[in-house]
Amino acid sequence: MSLEALLDRFGQAPLLAAGGLLIGFVFGFFAQRSRFCLRSAVIEFARGMPGGKLTVWLFAFAIALLATQSLIALGAMDVSTARQLAARGSLSGAAIGGALFGIGMILARGCSSRLLVLAAQGNLRSVLSGLVFAVTAQAAWQGALAPWRESISSWWTVEGGAARDLTVLTGLGRGGALLFGAVWLVAAIVWARRQKVAPWGWAGASAVGLAIASAWWFTASVAATSMEAGLAPIQALSFTGPSAEVLSRVLFAPDRPPTFDFGLVPGVFLGAFVAAALFRELKLEGFSGGASMRRYLIGAVLMGFGGMTAGGCAVGAGLSGAAVFTITSWITLSAMWAAAALTDRFIDQRGLEAAQPNLGDQPVPRSRAFT
Repeated sequence: MSLEALLDRFGQAPLLAAGGLLIGFVFGFFAQRSRFCLRSAVIEFARGMPGGKLTVWLFAFAIALLATQSLIALGAMDVSTARQLAARGSLSGAAIGGALFGIGMILARGCSSRLLVLAAQGNLRSVLSGLVFAVTAQAAWQGALAPWRESISSWWTVEGGAARDLTVLTGLGRGGALLFGAVWLVAAIVWARRQKVAPWGWAGASAVGLAIASAWWFTASVAATSMEAGLAPIQALSFTGPSAEVLSRVLFAPDRPPTFDFGLVPGVFLGAFVAAALFRELKLEGFSGGASMRRYLIGAVLMGFGGMTAGGCAVGAGLSGAAVFTITSWITLSAMWAAAALTDRFIDQRGLEAAQPNLGDQPVPRSRAFT
């Protein structure tokens, strides 16, 4: 059945929510299996401790970029009207928000998407941190923290269109963008072979990257095909705005029409839960003490405010935004890496958590888990 026929039969809103649910399920399942996590990748890189997490992130990053740019080059989708490219952006918000998010994900032991995946496995620390993250994001968007976010975002802005498109600003063009992604994919393959990364690592991470490109394609196709008033927003995966939206719907507006974001969050949770259940990794885990709880909650607050100020989280900017080469997303991603590495250096590596695991995460499953 064609997309046009599906739109005629079900309508724009239900179809978007169903697409978000399905793509979110795929993302959640393979993020759980591959242990996809920007925080762990940063720590491995900063400490020079090869363990496969950096390779996993690079596979997801390179595949998301290559698949997205290939779809654009082939004329399969047009993302020029997406908010990340077309709307006015904030360079100051990207830098400061990205840095705050980077600090927060070190303290909370995972970015927003990783918290959702871990919560689905039974990690109660992530459940509480994820809830605080969503509340803070909502407060930064429309609540008490909104004036601070708006002030920071107003310091240095950039117009939409070509002024936010790095393929235009740098002269890369579509071919250069594809070559850039190919270089990083080759690097990921080389590192995967050297570190003997198991199939679930590189294959799962590749599926994560394809989920990003699929979200761009799906929402762009719905927007181009739908005849309903008010085009559906062209977007990919992100977890700051969607988490705030789901919280708002549950508490205040359950009767609003469903959206792609409304399907995304439960889809990721369900996908990660199914993966953990199939491979017997469901396990209830709590806080080890008051100091540990304070650390997680502070991290969640910083991620919620930082992600909303930056206009994207580790996935929203790190994969989705970077895949369409918007300058604000690349600034956000760079700030996340730098701030996370410095936070790890001056907090974790100084022995404040000597009793905690170095990465605070599960190892990439070995090859036998692929069968």
